[in-house]
This record gives sequence, structure tokens and C-alpha cells, in this order.
Amino acid sequence: MKNATPEATKGVLYGLAAYTMWGSFPLYFALFGGVPAYEVLLHRVIWSCVFLAIVISVLKRWQPVTTALAHPEKLGYVLGCALFIALNWGVYIYAVETRHVLQASLGYFLTPLVNVAMGMLILRETISRLQGVAIGLATVAILYQLFLLGVVPWITLVLAFSFGTYGLFRKKVELDGLSGLFVETLLLLPVALLALALLSSYDLSHFTGDTSMTLLLISSGIVTAIPLLAFAGAARRLRLATVGFLMYINPTIQFLIALLVFNEPLSTEKLMSFVMIWVALGIYSWSAWMGRERRAP
Repeated sequence: MKNATPEATKGVLYGLAAYTMWGSFPLYFALFGGVPAYEVLLHRVIWSCVFLAIVISVLKRWQPVTTALAHPEKLGYVLGCALFIALNWGVYIYAVETRHVLQASLGYFLTPLVNVAMGMLILRETISRLQGVAIGLATVAILYQLFLLGVVPWITLVLAFSFGTYGLFRKKVELDGLSGLFVETLLLLPVALLALALLSSYDLSHFTGDTSMTLLLISSGIVTAIPLLAFAGAARRLRLATVGFLMYINPTIQFLIALLVFNEPLSTEKLMSFVMIWVALGIYSWSAWMGRERRAP
């Protein structure tokens, strides 16, 4: 029992590191000024695959990867994960480049509620009355933007539903986080290399134009993998509920960066939609906590 507290402390520190890094991503992807989001995405896939291969080699974790690749007929859900995480990455990079980080942060605030709704509608999971109220309030927040603001928050919706669907597919995959992300990027690698070769043939690639940009594009693989490793360290040491609460650090930091660094406008109407989502998350978190308390005895 004496070792439990230090391990839990380590887990919290790993979790804080992971979600702080993810929350700071707008500052990183803002450095790719002038490089289209799709090209940044291509490099993120390529260099993530390279760096993850190095990490897996150092950790000697090739067995689950080779086992998965030996049964390509079972990689359907992994391919689904790859496509949805690529969509999520691409839209997120676009959101940062076009200074729609507020919409992006709202998408990640919305994700837990989308997960609950998907579990109910697709997996036929039962939800509590309070969770139903939370989903309803989040729906009202989106409809509020749609009808009163006259804006379809497509970045918010695509980020929330793509990551929610990724999580849904991920439940069907037996690979751990590190091995799973490597296989996902490996499946996308041929397409990314082909697309990058096509860009180069038309002299549209930014990879070799400037040394600093070249190094920045290569670093996208490291930046993708390090938070994942920290998250894995947290997940091994903490209860799922604790990891879930730490998750809100990510969109909160993004929200503050959008306001304080990028000076994105936040009208009263937009703030109202955020407040409704925050209240919905509060209700959902309270419901999850109470459910945990009831299960504990």
C-alpha cells in the first residue's frame, strides 16, 4: 500500500503532462504558417510512423505489432481508427491555421458527451437520467449556434464525432495505445508517401524549401508520440475516472490560448454555447462520480 501513493502521484504528473501538451498544440501548429493543413497532416503521419517505430524498437514491443500485421483480415477496425484519427488531425490543424481554435476546443469539450451518446445509440449502453440531461443540454448548445447564430459549427462537430467514432472503433482493437497508433499510421503511410511524392512532382512541397520548416515538419512525429507515451503512463497508474477528469485540461488550455494568444473573438452568444456545454459536462461528471460512489460499496 505504501507504493500506491507515489504511483498515483506519478500517474497524475504523467496525465498533467499529456493533457498540457495536447492543450498546447495550437501554439505548435501555428508555427506551420504558409504550409497547407493537408501537407502538415501528411508529414504528421509519416514522421509519427517513423518515431513510433523507433520507440517500439527501444521498448522491445514489436510482438503485438507483428501479431496484428500477421492477420490483415482482422485490421478492419484498425483501418477505421486510422481514417478517423487522420480526419481529426487534419481538421484540427486546419482549425489552428484558420484561427478557429475556439471551435476546436468546444469540439473536445463535447467529445465525452458524444462518447456517451454513441454508447447509448450504437452499443445500446444504458445511461443515467443525469447523463441524458447532459446530452440534451449539449444538443441545445449546438442548435443554439445553428439557429440563433446562423453558423454550422462544423469544426466542433467533426472533431467531436471523429474522435468519438475513433474511440468507438478503438474498443474493438486489442492493441495497446502505442502499438495501435503505430499500426494506424502504418496503414496510412503508403497514401501519405504517395501524396507527398505527388506534391513534390508539382513543386508544391514545403519540405525541402527551408531547413527550419523541414525540421519542424519532422518534429511533428515526436510531438505526436510524446503525449501518447505520457498518457499511457497515466492510464496504467490511475483510475479511468481520474483520467477522465484530467481530460478537461486539454480543451481548457486551448480555450485560453484562443482568447489570450490568438485573440479570437468571443461574442456573448458564443460564450452562452460554451457555458451550456460546461454545465452539461458538470452534470455528466457529477453523474459519473455518483455512479462510481454507488459501485464502490
